[in-house]
Amino acid sequence: MKTSPQQTASPPATPTERASRSDGAESRERILYAALRLFAEHGFAKTSTREIAKAAGVNIAAISYYFGDKAGLYSATFNEPMGGSSADLVELFGAPGLAIAEALRLYMVAYVEPLKHGEIVRQCMRLHMREMVEPTSQWAEEVERDIRGPHEALVRILARHFGITKADDDVHRLALAINGLALQLFVMQDMVEVLRPSLLRSAESIDRWADRLHSYAMAMLDAETARRAPPPSKRTSP
Repeated sequence: MKTSPQQTASPPATPTERASRSDGAESRERILYAALRLFAEHGFAKTSTREIAKAAGVNIAAISYYFGDKAGLYSATFNEPMGGSSADLVELFGAPGLAIAEALRLYMVAYVEPLKHGEIVRQCMRLHMREMVEPTSQWAEEVERDIRGPHEALVRILARHFGITKADDDVHRLALAINGLALQLFVMQDMVEVLRPSLLRSAESIDRWADRLHSYAMAMLDAETARRAPPPSKRTSP
């Protein structure tokens, strides 16, 4: 039996309730970004919840309230600061029937979009690099959630373009090379800041990166397509 809207609707929040919710969201955000900075600087093992609470200006019990425990907070620092998820990325560029040029364009646009978050992205990248050097159980989760999914989706798109049912090593090699075009911007942010800061200084410059990376990816695709073409002597005559 369905209930009517009148039966299910909640009463409007009072000003005090709205303020409480706002304060709660603000406290949670302060904890998240304080943890991101400290985990990126010191790693999971060497960062205490007491340090995080102090940096965020909250009671230590707030960490348990919002994140469950230190491990839950650590996981959140990987998943939340840049917004979206790899599943969103895969759904965007991996839609069935999408032309490969458009798929690669969407891939690059979505991949570099987080760079517009500036320093937050730098801290996220440092956190990922530290996790690679000092792995916890989080690393296995990152591989499955944020690395394997997009890679396999890109491999499927490339294999479909080449007309093969099973991707070979060269398809995986091309997928990794295309992904590397975008990934290097995250890894080399500090170097870009030294060599040519204007390249990452504004939202417009990052949009331009997406456009250029799409062109570079298409050139890689064309090169692999040409490499796979049969020699002239083996081509069938019209």
